[in-house]
Amino acid sequence: MASSHGELRHLLPESYKRLIASWLEEDCPSFDYGGFVVGESEGEARLLGKSKGVVAGVPFFEEVFKQLGCTVEWHVKEGETIEPIRQCATVRGPIRKILLGERVALNILARCSGIATKSSSLVNALRSHGWKGTLAGTRKTTPGFRVVEKYGILVGGADPHRHDLSSMTMLKDNHVWACANKSGSTKSIESIASAIPVAVDAAKAAGGFATKVEVECRSIEEANAAIGAGADVIMLDNFTPEGVREVAKQLKTEWASKGKPPGTFLIEVSGGLTESNAATYASDDVDILSTSSIHQGTGIVDFSLKVSLR
Repeated sequence: MASSHGELRHLLPESYKRLIASWLEEDCPSFDYGGFVVGESEGEARLLGKSKGVVAGVPFFEEVFKQLGCTVEWHVKEGETIEPIRQCATVRGPIRKILLGERVALNILARCSGIATKSSSLVNALRSHGWKGTLAGTRKTTPGFRVVEKYGILVGGADPHRHDLSSMTMLKDNHVWACANKSGSTKSIESIASAIPVAVDAAKAAGGFATKVEVECRSIEEANAAIGAGADVIMLDNFTPEGVREVAKQLKTEWASKGKPPGTFLIEVSGGLTESNAATYASDDVDILSTSSIHQGTGIVDFSLKVSLR
C-alpha cells in the first residue's frame, strides 16, 4: 500500500527477514517429508482470497518465498479490499519450495489482513461520525509478531502508536504509584496527583527533548497535574463517554486560558474501546482513541494456495 508519503513497506526494519527465516525453521525443523514426495518439479500456485477483507502483509508473504527461491506476482494492491473468490497473486518456483512456505506465508497474510480489515472498518466508522482525530493500536501485541501486527494497523489506515518501551515514555498508574510510594504515601488520588510531576520530571531528564512523555490519568486532578508538569500526551483511562467529553473540553478550555493553546498537549482516550462504542468517546477535544480491539483477538481474511504444474 502506498501512503501519501511513500510505500509502507519501506518502514520495515531488516530484522523482519530474520523473523521470516526463524518462522520457516520453526515449521520445518528437520526433514521435509512431504517435500520429498513432491520432488523438484517446477510449477506455480494461485493465491486465492476466500473472504472479504483488506489485503495486508505483502512484504512478509513475498519474503517467505524469496528465501525459498520462488517469485510472487501480485494481481491486487496492498490495502485493496477484495471480494471472494479473487486471485490475488501467482507464486512460481519449485513445487516443493512453494509447499514448504505455504502455511507460514498464508498464516502471516491472513492475520495481517484481518488486522488491516478491522482497523479500516473502525477508522471508517469514526470518520462517518465526523471525527477527525487519530485511531491508534496499543502495545498489547503478540510476542514475536509485533512488526506484522503494527504493519497491518498501518495498512488499515490507523496509527501504530508506540512500538516498544523505547519509543515514548508512557507513565502508567504503576509507574506513578511507585513514585508516590517512594515516600511511603498511600495510593490516594491526592498522593498520585502530587507524584505525577516527580515522575514526569524524571522521565524528561532521562529521555531528553526528543522523547515524548505520556501520562495515564484516572481523574481530572491527575490530568491537570500531568499537564502542569509538561506532559505531551494525557491519557484519560477508563472514563465514561460522558466523562471523557466533559473532562477533555474542560482541560482544553482551562489550559488555553493559561497559555497552553490546542496542540500544546494531546488528549488520548483508552480503556475498553471497541467498534461498537468508540464513536461515543469521540469529540473535537479528543485527539487520539487507542484500542487493542483492532489487533488483539481479531478475525482473519481467509486465503489459500492452489498448485498447478507448468
